[in-house]
Amino acid sequence: MPDTVPLGSPLSPQSPASFPPPGVRHVVFDVVGTLVEPWPTVPVAYQRAARRQGLECSAEDLRGRFAEAWRRQEAIDANSLTPFATSRAREVERWRGIVHDVFVADAPESVREMVFCDLWEHFADPGAWRALDAGTRLVEAALDAGCGVALASNFDERLLAIAGRVDPLCRAAHVFASSELGWRKPAAEFFRAVERRLGAVAGELLLVGDDPRLDVAAARAVGWRSLGVGG
Repeated sequence: MPDTVPLGSPLSPQSPASFPPPGVRHVVFDVVGTLVEPWPTVPVAYQRAARRQGLECSAEDLRGRFAEAWRRQEAIDANSLTPFATSRAREVERWRGIVHDVFVADAPESVREMVFCDLWEHFADPGAWRALDAGTRLVEAALDAGCGVALASNFDERLLAIAGRVDPLCRAAHVFASSELGWRKPAAEFFRAVERRLGAVAGELLLVGDDPRLDVAAARAVGWRSLGVGG
């Protein structure tokens, strides 16, 4: 990887000695899949929550159902009158829709709602998350280089409490959740809101994330530098 990277260009994760590149003031990290992952996995967490309500489902089956339900909610946001605008209420609605959709063939609405409440609390628990080694090393490298470190995620307000209690999230000086910014990635407004709050311009910011579209491509589209990790 060259010592300097053009604005909007992706970085290669193969040269950690060059991370972060010159000119970057703040390294902004995605959260889920980049710095931490759910533990147990999402399908297992859903299976256990369902079991507590007397439902027996295959974790592998739930994996597929979850992916489909997630895509449906993404399409709703993308096709809304104001694409990817969000709020605390919308994020609760989004997750309620996903859980109800996953279990629609298994239980009546009242039971599905209890599963939703169980899972909402589960993923608000810092113990439901574990650190990813690669992301942790990048946080350490950014701090060692004297850069500011921030989190910017399509997570909801639960991230605000989790971030202070889960490593390496607790090392970030700033935490930006989509429900608080009013926008979800890949909306350009999401990135502009982060710029304003950090007092930085696009070329001074590097987004590190695991999603090629929501993280890497979206950051490049607004002039940020980007680094894809994971997967």
